[in-house]
Amino acid sequence: MKLALYQGPPAEGDAEAAFARLDRQLRAAAVAGARMLVAPELFLPGYNQPELHKTLSQPLGGAWFQRLGALARQADCGLTVGWAEQDGAAVFNAATAFDRNGEMLGHYRKIQLFGPMEQASFQPGDSYCQFDLDGVPTGLLICYDVEFAPHVRALAERGVKLLLVPTANPAGFGHVADSFVPARAGEMDMTIVYANYCGAEGDLRFGGDSVIAGPDARIIARAGRSETLLIAENGPAPESALRSTQLSDFRKV
Repeated sequence: MKLALYQGPPAEGDAEAAFARLDRQLRAAAVAGARMLVAPELFLPGYNQPELHKTLSQPLGGAWFQRLGALARQADCGLTVGWAEQDGAAVFNAATAFDRNGEMLGHYRKIQLFGPMEQASFQPGDSYCQFDLDGVPTGLLICYDVEFAPHVRALAERGVKLLLVPTANPAGFGHVADSFVPARAGEMDMTIVYANYCGAEGDLRFGGDSVIAGPDARIIARAGRSETLLIAENGPAPESALRSTQLSDFRKV
């Protein structure tokens, strides 16, 4: 099964720009044969947008949710993406996985909130999420969650072999992609797809360096610091089957 990872700049609160970019990446990923595309944390409405997290957050099943599912269905490619979810008076840093038919596979609320901004904007989640993706037991975490081995272990103990992780990792924390993510993959015998932003959002600069790491702790595919679409095979594959693709390759899609 081929997996895709999108690393790009934040949409900075522009939901229409975010949807347009996801549409392009999903179509490009589908052309490359991917069954799932993983995009960054809080892609809607943006990560470093605390003033928008409550005012623009939407409920599960709302307009954003419906539109994300429609994008996956139209592109014939699954989508995992982070967004701000409203549930009554509470707001959660959430991620949803849709299959290629636009149906929800799983929904997760970030447990390990990072820093004062997240803690002021969101309530923590309190449960894990797992589902079947083309026969592969799959789970979701968000960014800081994956740095805590107990969270990854809890999913491994449930049989998860593929972990999808939307993230918003700042510059200066490169050790997460370099060391923590491959180590977690090796420790827990799973593949981890870790999708970060590049560029900046307000006063926050992101580190890029998104990775797909395999159960042997090897980095299968890695982005640099620019906008990139990664395509990789989940499971043993020759090096020639792995691609790190600049988005200019897909301008005609």
